[in-house]
Amino acid sequence: MIRRRATFTGVAALACAALVLSAAPPGTASTAAVPVKVGDVQKAMEDLVKSGHVVGAIGEVYVDGKRVGKGSAGSRLLDGKGGAIPSTARYRIGSQTKTMTAAVVLQLVKEGKLSLDDKLSEILPEVAEKDLVERADEITVRNLIQLTSGIPDYIGPDTSDPTRDYRPADLLAASRKHTRPGEIGTFNYSNTNYILLGMIIEKLSGRSLAAELNRRLFAPLGMRHTYLPTKATEGIKGPHGHGYALDETGAVRDVDKINATTMLGAGGVISTAREMSVFQRAFRQGRLLPASLTRVITDPPPGQPSPPAGGPCSGNPEFAAGGGGSAPGFTAATLTSSDGRLQFAVSLTLAMDNAERGTVPSRITNTLRSLFCPAK
Repeated sequence: MIRRRATFTGVAALACAALVLSAAPPGTASTAAVPVKVGDVQKAMEDLVKSGHVVGAIGEVYVDGKRVGKGSAGSRLLDGKGGAIPSTARYRIGSQTKTMTAAVVLQLVKEGKLSLDDKLSEILPEVAEKDLVERADEITVRNLIQLTSGIPDYIGPDTSDPTRDYRPADLLAASRKHTRPGEIGTFNYSNTNYILLGMIIEKLSGRSLAAELNRRLFAPLGMRHTYLPTKATEGIKGPHGHGYALDETGAVRDVDKINATTMLGAGGVISTAREMSVFQRAFRQGRLLPASLTRVITDPPPGQPSPPAGGPCSGNPEFAAGGGGSAPGFTAATLTSSDGRLQFAVSLTLAMDNAERGTVPSRITNTLRSLFCPAK
């Protein structure tokens, strides 16, 4: 069901799940010493546009940090308007932001400033004192990272104003009005967990989340075009594709202006195909965290099954958990080999309803197969 237009420019942008392909541990040798054959990336992007209701598609493939293929199809705006989208353009990465937020939190754990077993009420006592999070004295940092806190999401009318600068406390207050979806320890996809992790980062670092992501991740990795917007009306810098969604009347609306203050550490980062490949390569190759802490992110949460090993290519090459993000108007994903050598970063701008948007992950998986899987 399509919600009213205000929702599209607000927090509904974060109702997205990761495009997990397999849970192979970091550093597994899957493509080492094996030549990587890559199909026609330009044709793959054209096929994605032809698959229906895709306005624009850009993608790039990297092997050992070198771009070996790129493609751009469709247009920046609906109905072929606005010209082509450069494959180097910035785009919203959606819930891929969560891996970045979790990586910074786990760096704080590595530095001894935090423990995975620390209780939320101990780190952020105000959320318990103001009754912003139920059972905050039972919820741990590990629960937040693994989405097992039982905290409801904050999506709804209270966070749908496209021009209001929401504070994290406003998002928590909106979440508190919703019914708990499950018990602590049970997996439930809720963006509120990552709003809280962003607050923890700011509390312990004394810096804004945007500044700390830049200091710890973007600047050291040379991700000069990647940033976290912090103002409601702050959009994507430079030429980029616009996404569209249907309003309650069935009319197609431009939803490019998503409220950045409803996204934050749960889904707000804007990046490029090259820089997402840089991040995934560093993450998978253990340059951001030791293996024991990386697994807090990559291992399936308690009670969740592991995806089939090997990914779509049945291990030749072996694709690991890369991740994706989706919202009305866009889907983006960065799929990587388990040893971090190979990345496929793709961004799609869409003009479809929520039901059809659910088919986009499988379209991306089929594109990956067309590019990398040996012909049967």
